[in-house]
Amino acid sequence: MDAVELLLDAPEHVVGGVSVRRALPTVRRRAVGPFVFLDQMGPVRFAPGEGIAVGAHPHIGLSTLTFLFEGELLHRDSLGVVQSIRPGEVNWMTAGRGVAHSERTPPHLLASGSALFGIQTWVALPIGEEAREPSFEHLAAERLPTWDAGGACWVLAAGRWGARRSPARVWGELAELALLAPRGAEVPLEAHQEERALYLAEGRGAIVHGDERVELAVGQLAVLRTGAEPVFAAADDCRAVLVGGAPLDGRRTVHWNFVASSKDAIEAARRAWSAGAWPVPDEPLRLPLPER
Repeated sequence: MDAVELLLDAPEHVVGGVSVRRALPTVRRRAVGPFVFLDQMGPVRFAPGEGIAVGAHPHIGLSTLTFLFEGELLHRDSLGVVQSIRPGEVNWMTAGRGVAHSERTPPHLLASGSALFGIQTWVALPIGEEAREPSFEHLAAERLPTWDAGGACWVLAAGRWGARRSPARVWGELAELALLAPRGAEVPLEAHQEERALYLAEGRGAIVHGDERVELAVGQLAVLRTGAEPVFAAADDCRAVLVGGAPLDGRRTVHWNFVASSKDAIEAARRAWSAGAWPVPDEPLRLPLPER
C-alpha cells in the first residue's frame, strides 16, 4: 500500500509584503488532524526600511502556532501581550471566543534590514473548547523537546509525539514538529498520530517506502496514509514541518481568519469586529472585514 495518500502543491501569494505559500486548506484536502491552515513565510531578505507589516486581525475557534527558521517577528495582541519570536521558539496563541493580533518586523530590524523564514499553522479547537477564554504562550527554544533521528534533528513545537510532549497547552490530540535534515539524512516518519503530513519548506527530498519513492520539492505537502511509516530521504539540506493528530470532531467553516463549527459563531465574530471588538494596543493598523 502506498505511504503517500496525497501530494499537494502550495500556491504563492503576498501577505503583508511577504511571499507566502499556503499548503492548507485546499480543495483536495481541508485539514490534517486538527490543522486547518499551513503557511510558509519567506524566505525573504528585507532591505533597510522594509519588513513585514500585518495589522490587527481577529481570530475565533483556533490556536495559531508560529515557528521561525530565520529572522524575528513582533507579536502584539488584544490581551496586551507584546512578544518577539526568534528562530527555534514558539508563539502559541489560543483565540477561543475571540482575540486579535498583529505581526510586524521589530523596529530595530527595520533600520538594519533582516531576513524572515518560518511557518504558521492554525489548529481548530475541539468543539467543546471553541468559546474558551483566549490565551497566549511563548516557549523558548530550550523548553522544546529536541532529538536526533536518521541523521536529522526533530523539534516538537506542540502536542505529543510518542512519549515526548511539548510544554505548550493544547486541546485535543495533535503534534507539530520542525525537521532540520542535512543532505543524506534518512529520517523515519513514525506513525505516532492518526493523520500526518510532511511539508517541505527548503531543499529537496523524497518519501521512500519499500519500492515507493515520491519526490518532494519546496512548497509541497505529502499527506501520509494512516499507519504507514516511510522514510524521508534528504537530497539537499532540508527544513520541513510535520503536522498531524486525530481527525476533526466535526465539520469546520473557515471564513477569513475565523474557524468555527457554527456559521452563527462566524456571523457573530464578523459583527463584533465591525463594531470595534478586540482592539490591539499600540497597533495603528486594523484590517477591514472582507466582503463575503
